[in-house]
This record gives sequence, C-alpha cells and structure tokens, in this order.
Amino acid sequence: MAENTTPTDTGRTEGNWAVEYDVEAIRIRDPVADALAVLESGDPFVVTYRDVVKAAGHSCPTASGAYRIVQLGLDALYPDEFPVRSEVEVLAAGPRDDATYGVMGRLISYVTGAAQEDGFGGLAGGHGDRQNMLTFDAFDADGAVPTFRFRRTDTDETVEVTYHVGDVPDGGPALGNLQQIIEGTASEDERELFADVWHGRVQRVLSDDSLFTVTTIEHSA
Repeated sequence: MAENTTPTDTGRTEGNWAVEYDVEAIRIRDPVADALAVLESGDPFVVTYRDVVKAAGHSCPTASGAYRIVQLGLDALYPDEFPVRSEVEVLAAGPRDDATYGVMGRLISYVTGAAQEDGFGGLAGGHGDRQNMLTFDAFDADGAVPTFRFRRTDTDETVEVTYHVGDVPDGGPALGNLQQIIEGTASEDERELFADVWHGRVQRVLSDDSLFTVTTIEHSA
C-alpha cells in the first residue's frame, strides 16, 4: 500500500470532481445485457467507485467500505473470470433498517444486481433473475462489524467479508468543522482541512486491505 493515501486534487473546477480516488474498478458480466445486446457478448460492465458515490450521493467510509466489501468478495469468488449478475447471492449479517447495513446493502445490490423480492425478475423464463438474492439478518456475526457473505449459485462457493470499521482513523478535530460547513459559517481553510481529512479516510478504506478479512465458508456435505 502506498504511503500517501491523500486523494489527488483535480482543481475543483466546475464540471470536475473535487477528488480522484485511487482504486480499481469492478468488472461484472450481466446476462441480460448480453441478451439485449447492451454490451458486446461476454464483455463486463465496468463499475467504478465514482459510480457507487453517485448511487449513494456522497463519499464516506461506509460507501467506500461497501465498495471494497463487494470488490474483495467478488475477487475471491471469481479469481480467474468475471463475476456474473444473477449468479451472486448476497447475505448480510445485520438488518435492512440498520443505518450501516441498509446503506451498504443498497450499494452492494447496485454492483451485483442482487435484490430482495422487488428485484428484476429476469427475461422470459427468468433469464437473469435477481429476485430474492439479497437477504438481511441471514447469519450471526459481531453486530458492530459489518459482515457480508457472497455465494455463487452455480458452484455454492461462499466467502465472507468483514469490514473492521473501528480501525478506520477517526480523522481528529478537523472533522468537527462539518457543522460549520453545513451552517455556512466555516472558513475556506476549515473547509479545505475537513475535505483533506475526510477524503483521506475514504482513500484509506479503499487502499488498506488490513481493514478487511475475507474468509471462505465451508459447507457441510
């Protein structure tokens, strides 16, 4: 991991993002996109952390944690091939109405397509069906540590990813500037300091594998 975890400032001009994060994109195939010729056959969708930020509406350790959880889980399940939407079941250890699990679940669903009963039911014959592929309160884990499992429905292989959110740096007193920023009373220096610390924490989550544990779940015969 690089020593410098501060994201790159892109000039903060209109039309540009204020910060550029350093993290690999997620590539995932979609059988519905294949069938409907949205993509060239066999090509994956490329989902970036920027895409997840757009879905969440903000960037924070929860959003970046969700991105890394799903990225690490898919990498472990599909080391030599693209993961496939509708073949990845997602199991969350916590409830949907939990502030952390609810947000993370939506973002992980955005990447994998896995959804509850209101998800896409697939094309004719259920091709690409994603309904009932996302389950909350699915297994027991330490409630203070966000934990998700990913299961390949074609092989039954399952991995568990735990996010040690308590090990993310707290950011220090600079984060106390947020209230003044919301109220519009913060100075430019206070805003800049807050942004540097806030996005530095996010980049740490995106680049520090020690914040996550990936475990293979063995199924009994």
